Amino acid sequence: MPNLFRKKAVAYDDNDFGMRKVLSAFDLTLLGIGAIIGTGIFVLSGHAAATQSGPAVVLSFLVAGIACAFAALSYAELASSVGGCGSAYGYSYAAFGELIAWIIAWDLILEYGVSVAAVANGWSGYFNNALTAVGIGLPEAYTKGPFAGGVINVPAIVIILILMVLLIIGVKETARINAAAVMIKLLAVAIFIAVAAFNVNPANWSPFMPFGWFAHNADGQPIGVLAGASLVFFAYVGFDAVSTAVEEARNPQRDVPIGILAALGFCTIIYIIVSALMTGIVPYTALNVSSPASEALLRIGHNAAAGLVAAGVIFGLTTVMLVLYYGLTRIITGVSRDGLLPPYFGVVNERTKTPVRTTVLTGVIMAIMAGLIPLGVLAELVNIGTLAAFVLVCGGIIVLRRSHPDMPRPFKMPFGILFATLGIISCGALIAFLPYETHLRFILWLAAGLVIYFGYSIKHSRLATA
Repeated sequence: MPNLFRKKAVAYDDNDFGMRKVLSAFDLTLLGIGAIIGTGIFVLSGHAAATQSGPAVVLSFLVAGIACAFAALSYAELASSVGGCGSAYGYSYAAFGELIAWIIAWDLILEYGVSVAAVANGWSGYFNNALTAVGIGLPEAYTKGPFAGGVINVPAIVIILILMVLLIIGVKETARINAAAVMIKLLAVAIFIAVAAFNVNPANWSPFMPFGWFAHNADGQPIGVLAGASLVFFAYVGFDAVSTAVEEARNPQRDVPIGILAALGFCTIIYIIVSALMTGIVPYTALNVSSPASEALLRIGHNAAAGLVAAGVIFGLTTVMLVLYYGLTRIITGVSRDGLLPPYFGVVNERTKTPVRTTVLTGVIMAIMAGLIPLGVLAELVNIGTLAAFVLVCGGIIVLRRSHPDMPRPFKMPFGILFATLGIISCGALIAFLPYETHLRFILWLAAGLVIYFGYSIKHSRLATA
């Protein structure tokens, strides 16, 4: 039993494991924005408004943003004081011990891996629409997997393999490409705001809260502002990927907290503005489509602007996949280095200074998933996995504040224990508002992880061999 809760030493982990320290605070902020602004703003905002929140989707984004803010402050403190590769996994290892750390690592692998494959499916649809617009669209059989009535989703496979090559080349080059794509998608968001701001019809905001705060529809599914917050929470998935870049940041104890908080704050403001304008220019009932932002512009006759926004979606989803894929490889590398996964996954290539083996293996697996499997149901697991990680990160603040009150904290979360407690309560509440089926699938995934832990990890852990 004591072996299950053996902990890493609580001290800042600044070991050099061969990766290049090249990322600035600005790079990290763009990394966060690249991961955050994507599916949430371009897809889920409309679905949540139409089916769960109505115009009050702005409140759903605000509630989810507040829950994320508590988690982000916790991440910032732990990134500056504990550090190390692996994000919430590393922090949980120091605060709660090995078993909890492994559960979170397994949880994060699910979150990042399924996210990349699911977003690749969405990217494929938008990309083929763009090809169709210029007369060279792919046959439908090659844009859907066999379980969705097709043969194989070729664009989804190709984009993941392209991102795999970019991540192998090097993190600085990846950061430059991410920065360029982020600027393009922010331009698309700016175009939407500029056009929509002059076409608002206040009557579309009435009734403002048609589904109330929380209820159930005729099918028993949760609806209302709080249920909408549980759904649009997916829009914030990714800011924690900034914390996986600790080993490649120039000054991680200063730059990683800046990147986390700046990215989350900026994106929350953008989400509230865009969702308010979206429900202001067309009735919320018309937004349950795959590209609600461009659909809203089409409905008010701005076809050119709609086309530009749709192009921005392609770049937006690309950066989401890129950053989440990056975070996945760094988490697996850190877990392998600690002995909880085979050492094969922890090797850093001498020439590129990147974990090439892990990047290739995960890329191939995600490409197969994206090409063959419709991931709509699995994507629901992303939210519950992320929220569970956030609960433990906030809990880590409370544990370490009590057990190590004098530990150096270059960034210290204000009202530490109070805000951490509020983070646990708010993220835990959002978990409760998710469908029952999602909870069941999550439990099954964790059960599989426990089999791996007791079959391999507990004997090969670096702490066990030491």
